[in-house]
Amino acid sequence: MNTLFNTLVATTLISSISLIGVFILFFKKDILNKIVIFLVALSAGAIIGGALLHLLPEAIINVGIDEKQISNIFVWLIIGFCSFFVLEQFLGWHHCHKHSKGDHCSKSSLPTLILISDGIHNAIDGIIIAASFIVSIPTGIASTVAVLLHEIPQEIGDFGVLIYGGMSRKKALIFNFISALMAILGGIIGYFIFNKIEPSLPYVLAFMAGHFIYISASDLIPEIKEGYKKGPKSSFIHFLVFITGITLMFILKFVE
Repeated sequence: MNTLFNTLVATTLISSISLIGVFILFFKKDILNKIVIFLVALSAGAIIGGALLHLLPEAIINVGIDEKQISNIFVWLIIGFCSFFVLEQFLGWHHCHKHSKGDHCSKSSLPTLILISDGIHNAIDGIIIAASFIVSIPTGIASTVAVLLHEIPQEIGDFGVLIYGGMSRKKALIFNFISALMAILGGIIGYFIFNKIEPSLPYVLAFMAGHFIYISASDLIPEIKEGYKKGPKSSFIHFLVFITGITLMFILKFVE
């Protein structure tokens, strides 16, 4: 029951991040984009670190030293990576982090599609957190921090897209929050399912690590690379922030 409580606390915290979108109303577009790209770099590092320093090692530890089982772990990691590639292709699941009306993602994404795809994304986040807390509290904390850092720039972008799509500020805030609540539902579902199939948890963790790696590699890191156009100084700073995200996950290893 403590695991369920921890999962509910973590997913409630993550859902509340959707309300941060209201802060974009107090920043100019240029300033906001500079803030967001730093948050994207930090979350990219944290998510890669969460996958490779926490989820994947826990998956391997839980299957023991059997070579075949370890190979299966990496197979499930690849399946996880490919599955989320398919999701992005068929659901148009793309995260818009830049608050700009001229962005391709803002023009091509309808508010309904954003809410549905993010609802699915948030539910998956909840499932990841539930699985992580079932394995151990430190792993759950690491996954929560990684997801939390990713949610901040994502929710800022989502709020901007919803407003650009014609929603009022109040309506955008409410609907974005409702979509974010799917994390809690995902956490509850994940808790009850994974408690029934606990022996399969290592493969679930590997699958979710593939999800983390895909999000960082296909969605976040390409946005960081946009900073290269602004010169070597910006690129170096973004790289340092990216490394900071990885370092944060490394520090959390000592909690374990």
